Amino acid sequence: MADAEIVKDYTQNFETWIHDFSEWQTRIGFDPSWLGDYRFDIKFDWDTAGNQIEFGDFVGKPKWDRRMQIPQQTIRDAIINMVSVQGDTEFASVEQQNHLLASAPTEYDRKSALRIMCEEQRHGWQMAYLLCTFFGEQGVREAAKLLERNAQEGTRILGSFNEPIDHWLDFFMFTHFIDRDGKYQLKMLSTSSFKPLAASMGPMLKEESFHLGTGANGLRRIVKQGVIPCDLIQKYVNKWVSTGLDLFGTDDSASAQWAYVYGVKGRYDEREAREDADREHLNEASRELYFQELRDEMRRISKVRKKGEPELYIPSDKFERGIGRFAGKRYTVHGEEFEGDEESWEEYLSSVLPSDEDEHQLVNEYMQQEWIQYREWKGD
Repeated sequence: MADAEIVKDYTQNFETWIHDFSEWQTRIGFDPSWLGDYRFDIKFDWDTAGNQIEFGDFVGKPKWDRRMQIPQQTIRDAIINMVSVQGDTEFASVEQQNHLLASAPTEYDRKSALRIMCEEQRHGWQMAYLLCTFFGEQGVREAAKLLERNAQEGTRILGSFNEPIDHWLDFFMFTHFIDRDGKYQLKMLSTSSFKPLAASMGPMLKEESFHLGTGANGLRRIVKQGVIPCDLIQKYVNKWVSTGLDLFGTDDSASAQWAYVYGVKGRYDEREAREDADREHLNEASRELYFQELRDEMRRISKVRKKGEPELYIPSDKFERGIGRFAGKRYTVHGEEFEGDEESWEEYLSSVLPSDEDEHQLVNEYMQQEWIQYREWKGD
């Protein structure tokens, strides 16, 4: 098949995907009219993508522009997996959040959340475009799966993106902690050896900054308002931090090491780092940077609390972990090994994580008041 025919073939495949995307919006209850004049444009920043592979065993060689330039099928598979996982998270978060638009505490929050959902869909759209355009039938199949999995059914790839977001406190926790992880993942892909992937990251990172900023500002407004007690807010911090840490993957990860060898996914600070990468502990290094950023952010948020309220903090990275060397082990929120039987452990968890009673009180008591500081929408 001639090159022009190949391009036409996969352009048609993406157009078919767009039709399926519209059906997906209807299926999850996202009304396309909410988009207004927003358009799902494909955006690349070729200037920041770089021309030469920046790390790994192919360092110094030209970055790959097309599938057939990629020297091994295993590397192609790794890139397809990275793109698929990223796209999966984008669509999942819309499935998790769109029902909240009807109960927004202010017009500012409704429009902020709607902007986030528009941009998340654009990010997923961009990943589907890469799959359909650059990776043949395999990419087309993976792009289709982005719309087949569903957070509401618990079938998304990563655990955090199957978690219910029941109310706006969950939403702000998610955008603060989980979208901040998203920033890390996007930046690690911004130096990728596959140039179209690297070039996709610049525009996505600019948009992602608004998402995690919405979370941080939302939590600050809640704490400053002082209606929801800090000890209750802390339980939701405890709930979401552990799942955010798990998103960085397993310790001593072979897949992370190979992704680095291939130049597919770098360190968070790849271009700033002065030391060689510890290839056997790549996930741990990025997770630690993220964890420190969370602690610094929470100190800033906690400063606006009302007099007499306890200081908010980030729980230990050992607490309630599902992935890594602390997975399934019993540690307190302060990182101490828990001493006690199963019943005592369950009692402890109920004291530091949101209970059904806490949920009821939050929604039916505190959120019936002016529980978040008012803010005027000044955007378009």
